[in-house]
Formats: sequence, structure tokens, C-alpha cells
Amino acid sequence: MKTDITARQVKEEAEELFNSGQFYCSEAIISSIKNQFELEISDRIIAMASGFPVGIGKSKCLCGAISGGVMAISYFFGRTTGGDQRVEYNLKLVNELQQSFKDKHGFLCCKVLTKGFDMASGEHKEQCASFTGEIAAKATEIILRELKAGNATVEGEE
Repeated sequence: MKTDITARQVKEEAEELFNSGQFYCSEAIISSIKNQFELEISDRIIAMASGFPVGIGKSKCLCGAISGGVMAISYFFGRTTGGDQRVEYNLKLVNELQQSFKDKHGFLCCKVLTKGFDMASGEHKEQCASFTGEIAAKATEIILRELKAGNATVEGEE
């Protein structure tokens, strides 16, 4: 695993993956985190993120970028066995992520964030690319901060 990266690198890659049409928001975040941290994990983790775009299965509920960021943080700090109290620490970190977004934009709901946009418009795509980059960067900042504090247990990296 590589940790000498910057939030800016992850942000730029996530935005490029989104803007190129290769991936939607949540997938772009996971792909960028996987690539930049050089995680030796299956690309199936990107597939796991494929149900979150456009507010979870196009329902326009929770912003897909938030979902991708939650997945990224949870990869590093989430639990893999029942009863593991690490879950509380992970919940604190993902709350920090979603709260930073909510403080800046007022909402987490895709339907509210994209209200008035034609979903096929350039303006909509630009906003979503921006949210994707913003969440990718914030998730990376949290991950790097906590890795330096020694708070992660990553399978195969212990």
C-alpha cells in the first residue's frame, strides 16, 4: 500500500474518471482510491460501488459520491467480524465526511442537490464531477490522517 499521495491526486483522478464517462461518482472515487493507494484488492470493489450513483440506483436519495467516500473510509477502518468495536470509530470518521459535505452544501440528498438540473446537461455533470472530486479529496484526507495515527487495519497489510 502506498501512502505518499495527496488528496489532490485522488481528487483529480476521480474527477477525470467521472468526466471521461468511464465511471459514475461512487465508482470513480473507489477506483481512484484503489489506484492511488495501490491497494492490492480486486476490481470487484469498484463493482460494489456501482449501485450508488444517482442517489442509490437512480432513486436520487443519498448522493452517490458520499456513498463512495463512505466505502473508501470503511475499507480502511471498518470491521470484518461481528462484535468488533472498531465500527464505532469508523462511524465517527464517515460522519465527519458526510458532515463536512452537508456543512458546505446543506444537503446529502441527490434530488435536492440536483434540483432544477436537466440530468443530461453539462451543468449537472460539472456539479457531480465537482462533488466527486470533493468527496474523494476529503475521504483521502481522513484516511491519510488516520493512517499516520496508526488507526487502520487493512487486510494483508497488517
